[in-house]
Amino acid sequence: MSQRTPQGRGGTAWALAITSVAGFMAALDNLVVTTALPSIREDLGGALHDLEWTVSAYTLTFAVLLMFGAALGDRFGRRRLFIAGITVFTAASAAAAMAPGIDSLIAARAVQGVGAAVMMPLTLTLLTAAVPADRRGMAYGIWGAVNGLAVASGPLVGGSLTEHISWQWIFWLNVPLGLALLPLARLRLSESYGTGAPLDLPGTLLASGGLFGLVYGLVRGPVDGWTGPVVMTGLFAGAALLAGFVLYSSRAANPMLPMRLFRSRAFAGINAASLLMFLGMFGSIFLLSQYMQGVLGYSPTEAGLRMLPWTGMPMLVAPVAGILSDRIGGRPVVAAGLFLQAAGLGQLALVATADASYAVQLPGLVISGVGMALFFAPASSLVMSSVRAKEQGIASGANNALREVGGALGIAVMASIFAARGGYESGQAFVDGLRPALVTGSAVVALAGGAALLIPTRRSAARAAMREEPQRLPEPAVH
Repeated sequence: MSQRTPQGRGGTAWALAITSVAGFMAALDNLVVTTALPSIREDLGGALHDLEWTVSAYTLTFAVLLMFGAALGDRFGRRRLFIAGITVFTAASAAAAMAPGIDSLIAARAVQGVGAAVMMPLTLTLLTAAVPADRRGMAYGIWGAVNGLAVASGPLVGGSLTEHISWQWIFWLNVPLGLALLPLARLRLSESYGTGAPLDLPGTLLASGGLFGLVYGLVRGPVDGWTGPVVMTGLFAGAALLAGFVLYSSRAANPMLPMRLFRSRAFAGINAASLLMFLGMFGSIFLLSQYMQGVLGYSPTEAGLRMLPWTGMPMLVAPVAGILSDRIGGRPVVAAGLFLQAAGLGQLALVATADASYAVQLPGLVISGVGMALFFAPASSLVMSSVRAKEQGIASGANNALREVGGALGIAVMASIFAARGGYESGQAFVDGLRPALVTGSAVVALAGGAALLIPTRRSAARAAMREEPQRLPEPAVH
């Protein structure tokens, strides 16, 4: 099958607009529920682990099916599967809005994740097919800005809708957007295909089962005890299945995620950095949004507004980061962003008290926002340029999957740390759990910065490409 078909229907502007809005929807729903959690808990009931699952059910299904969704698009048509993903996501959003109980909400969130897993990785491959090589840095910058804004502004959007209308509207919001995208995608995007390799069902089952076991064990650990049989079974079985996935993918003829890609320092480095960054960031936002409401007494909207120095930075800085990555390479930009994000989380941990003023939190929020913005756009460019054109669907799916795995693990790990050291009994009890969790998040993101430094420089990567990969992409391949 051909890598792409001619761009007769669309063009760069339409492709950028459609893929950015679709990515915004999928990314927004990662954390849009965080500031709505107190209202959801009051309305539908549920304990801490139930609240975790309203976030983790989405991130988990999103994560474990992302690579499979990318493979479906490569084989059956990226535009066709992109439209199918939007349809599933939109319908599941409506079901979540109408959920009568916490269990049905969690189930609808899981189906949302399925739709997002098909839709999200194809946004980047469709965009890459539509944009000339010399303009991809700017396109990735805008795409990254929109997606970064969605992830970070989830608490503000969720808080505003929850306070002024109802929490159900955090899901109803997706319905008109999805309905508008369906005809636009059909009319304005051109179809493209990948390698046409057969689907990897064994690999999908191994990865899905392994990730579910790990996250389930981490979520249930504080509730059932870490030595409980269910928790131990989930953790050990999950680890064994993931080890089996790695072994199987190293030997299979057409694996969902070829392990040979990780022989590249560029691919391995940016994916390790992405997983660790999302682990630290997601868990931090999950707890900080509750801290601002439950401890400091802000309303959902007030909490979201006070996070604007963090949430607004991606829109301001990410396009500039994309341009910088084209000029000086993505490696220094991504590494700087991660170290700034780590510093911001560390500062927030230091100043967190039961009566902390907003002024003492502001520096950490600003630093975290700049760091997040510097990460998003160059990271996307690094991923897509670290592989050959026919493998970009696999690369996009793998990177997005590892980001979502990081998010799901981050919420589970940091909520476990929070539960072990603190709780909801009082403001001080919450802070006692929050501070070690934020320190952990800061340390993990700093590790992500170290992983980014392992990525080859532009010059050394270009020399290696000339020696070993004459078919590699002609644009600055790895920054």
